[in-house]
Amino acid sequence: MLFKEIPGLSAIKNTLIRSVQMNHVAHAQLFHGAVGGANLALAWAYSTYINCEDKTETDACGRCASCIKMAKMVHPDIHHIFPTPSAKETILELLPTWRKFLIESPYRSLTDWLEFTGATGNKQGIIPIKEAHNIIEKISLKAFEAEYKILIIWQPELMNIESANSLLKILEEPPTKTLFILVCNDTNKLLTTILSRTQRVMIPAFSDENTVEYLTEKTGVTTERAKQIAYLSEGNISKAVALTTHEGQVQHEWFANWMRMAYKPNVPALIKLADEFDGMSKEDQKGMMEYGLNIFRDLLLWKNGAEALVRLEGEELTFVQNFSKAVKIEAIELIVQEFSQVYYYLERNARAKILHLDLSLTIARLFKS
Repeated sequence: MLFKEIPGLSAIKNTLIRSVQMNHVAHAQLFHGAVGGANLALAWAYSTYINCEDKTETDACGRCASCIKMAKMVHPDIHHIFPTPSAKETILELLPTWRKFLIESPYRSLTDWLEFTGATGNKQGIIPIKEAHNIIEKISLKAFEAEYKILIIWQPELMNIESANSLLKILEEPPTKTLFILVCNDTNKLLTTILSRTQRVMIPAFSDENTVEYLTEKTGVTTERAKQIAYLSEGNISKAVALTTHEGQVQHEWFANWMRMAYKPNVPALIKLADEFDGMSKEDQKGMMEYGLNIFRDLLLWKNGAEALVRLEGEELTFVQNFSKAVKIEAIELIVQEFSQVYYYLERNARAKILHLDLSLTIARLFKS
């Protein structure tokens, strides 16, 4: 991955390049930004540039032995740590799958990764303590051929307390010529002691123009359609690609039917929907809660006269327009709280069927109150 292959974001690219040129590369850096952004892609491009044997003023050469190995993700001095679907599966076992996943697109989400591995049921992704021990073992060795050993940790917020604590000392006193790049989406889930030991690098979201550029080059959609999708995806490349394949439409249809059954209310239908929800993967369940939060946020905007801020089109926009006439603002505010609470409990492996049915009946009551 080269910097030029990442659309836009010239300011942050220049900052990273200058840090290498001026020899001010911090040994532990935290790349954080929104889901579907350039966090992981920039970490990959940055690592490529650092160890490039013939780097230019603006990018890695892309031709030297180091760059070729980086492009194939087989460089012996670059190590990747990422969530596994369960503690039983190891990063070493999943490494070929990870390489394929990342080479296809470095802008995807944790949900995309778990689906790519074939994870089902309640699997949410975890970086267990044994992987943290493997990190310490790997970086204790000297670099094989490059100037720096680099460890890229994707989704470090998924480390449990034991894993995170085991990294603290090595982050504070790393071996010579060893770099850590932590790539995360939610810094609130990281230990404050880890935050204090890293240099934070805020990665901006892609602009609509960046998204249009990516979609037209990679997916073949028309410029007009790419502009519509870019507006709806709000800088999330993963979401934008899903919209080009109509995956988002399936989610909306299920959600809209759920809300209609709650509004009637049709209790037998709500019970059936709770069974369907229970059969989804854990990440899809959380994704449905996130989708609901976004829809009700747009409902609030619409009811408060801020229609210009609503980033919806087609059936989703029609849904918001119709429900805005039937649901009071007070009810929407309470429903948002309920969605957030269910998301919290889903992360802690509460029974999805019970949560969903209780949420459905609560929404039905609030619709009528």
